[in-house]
Order: sequence, then structure tokens, then C-alpha cells
Amino acid sequence: MTEMSSAQEQTATTTNPAPANVEVDTSYENDSAYGDELSWYSTSLTSSALEYRHENGRRYHKYRDGAYLLPNDETENERLDMLHELSLMVMHRKLYLAPIKNPQRVIDLATGTGLWAIDFADQHPQAEVIGCDLSPIQPTLIPPNLKFVVDDIESNWAYENNPFDFIHARNLAVSIRDFGKLIRECYRSVKPGGWVEFQDYDGYPISEDGSLEGTALKKYYDEVYSAFEEAGCEIRPGPKLEQWFRDAGFVNIHVEKFVIPYGVWPKDRHLKEIGAWNQAQAEAAGFEGFAMAALTRYKQWTKEEVYLLASQARADGRKRDIHMLVNFYVVYGQRPENQPE
Repeated sequence: MTEMSSAQEQTATTTNPAPANVEVDTSYENDSAYGDELSWYSTSLTSSALEYRHENGRRYHKYRDGAYLLPNDETENERLDMLHELSLMVMHRKLYLAPIKNPQRVIDLATGTGLWAIDFADQHPQAEVIGCDLSPIQPTLIPPNLKFVVDDIESNWAYENNPFDFIHARNLAVSIRDFGKLIRECYRSVKPGGWVEFQDYDGYPISEDGSLEGTALKKYYDEVYSAFEEAGCEIRPGPKLEQWFRDAGFVNIHVEKFVIPYGVWPKDRHLKEIGAWNQAQAEAAGFEGFAMAALTRYKQWTKEEVYLLASQARADGRKRDIHMLVNFYVVYGQRPENQPE
């Protein structure tokens, strides 16, 4: 085994060009123009995988029923497509940050509607790309070097004998029970010298000026995340990814943190656009969809109670004096060279 230098093993941590404290745009005298501004910014399957669970007006996956608590209907799929665009905005149009070179075999974990995998396959026509998910909700018109499969990434993998050059995962917060195990599976299934990259949230929102305290928005996240925690889901993976990567054996670990506001209150133009897009995806039935199964299945809330909570949170989100944001982490690491596969 080649000995890694201390410089190679050291973690690099950077932050996006956003200011340390996000400035508030005070150019508005009232909220009358808020809506206008927001609008401006704004294949191998089994039969069980094609079945669905219908509940409280939403559709959910039936394959490994209950493993994932968000819907998979058209409303949610449109929101996931908006999240893809949000991630590209946050990362300055980059699909990934890992220094991969000429990848030949790549997998996108929990691919959702598959847009990341489609974009990657288009950019790397030499690569065989796989997108896996619990739900077969991906399009059929795709690049020839891409295929989608139905799979549960929290079950035992079977990729060790045919490993990948690059493994990618994004937005798995509240979807995974054991990130440590998942990242260990990634280590076993990536080639020596290959890279793994996770992009994920510290899901719990904050406000730098305390404006989130006592709001319906804070109540919403307190209640919903409490239900996800009862279900055993990890809600704050972002800041923990580095340690999970290190524990799994990765080297050359790099951490980058981005700020994602909610709404158009930031003064910085780029953050304002991100905040508007973030709010738009949440208002596309995101508040209800994110909360419905978790609260009704684990907290015995009624559908009407969830709608009320979501409505109150949405209303608070439109107030320009509430300055909510979350932190988004991109972490990648390399399996050491000259290691047995």
C-alpha cells in the first residue's frame, strides 16, 4: 500500500462565497411586491415496484413500503425537479465537486426523477451510468449510456465484484436510517482510487438574527422532524458526513458548506435567487408532502391537522422579517490507491 502523506489525509473545508452573515434586503417598504419577485425568480422492474400506496390524497412507493416517507406522485416529482435546479444554482451549475477523471462506471444513489444521472450521462458519454431508486418514476427517454433500476440502497449491496469509479448521492436527509452503514457500502463498492460524493443538508433551519424563534415555521420543523426521528431517520446528515467518510476509510476528504436561504430576503443577488427557488419548491405542495406521512403515521395527526400546520408555515415563510436558512454540505473522499477491491 502506498503511504498517504499527512497533507493528503487532511480534510479541506471551504465555504461558498456567501458572506458569513447573510445581509437582509431592506429595499422593500412593504410586502406588496413579494409575489411578483418570487414569481420572477422563480428499467428493470418487478411487479411490486410498479404498485403504489395511496394515502391522504398522496401516492407513495409500495416496494419496501414505509422505507421512504415522502410521496412519489407527479406533484412531488415536479418538486424534486425543482430541487435539482436548486442544487445546480447553489453549486454554480456543477453536478459534482470530486476530481474524477474519465469515469467508466458510475452510480447515482436514490436518483429520484433521475435528472442528475441524465445530466451526468450526457456530460460523460464514455461512462456506464446507473440510477437506482425505490420508485420507477424516471423518464424513459434517456441517454444510451444510462439505465435506471429499482433498488433499496439500505439493503445489502451486490456491487463489490463490479465496483464503480464514482458513487454519488444527494438529498438523502430523512430518507436513510444508517448513513454510516451506507457509506461503508460505498467504500466497498468503489474502486481503489475511486471517489464517493454525498451532497446533503443539515436539515434543521436556523436564523442568524433569531427571527425564526416563535414562528409557525419553527413549529413546523420541530413537529415534522420529531416524527422523522421517531421513524429512525437521520435529519441532519450534512455536518456528520466527514466523520462517516473518515470512519469508513476514505482519504483526501474534502468538505464544502453552502448557505441556502428561504425567501428573497437576502441582499446578495445570488442568495436571493437561491432563496426564491427554495421557497418555490417548498410551496409546490412541499410543506404538505414532507410532513404528511411522518405526522399521520408516527404522530397520529389527521390530514386536516397537517394541512393547517403546513398552511401556517407557508404563511410565515412569506414574511420578509423571518430570515430562515439551512446549511448544505458537499463531502467527497477517495478510496486509497493500491487497496484490494
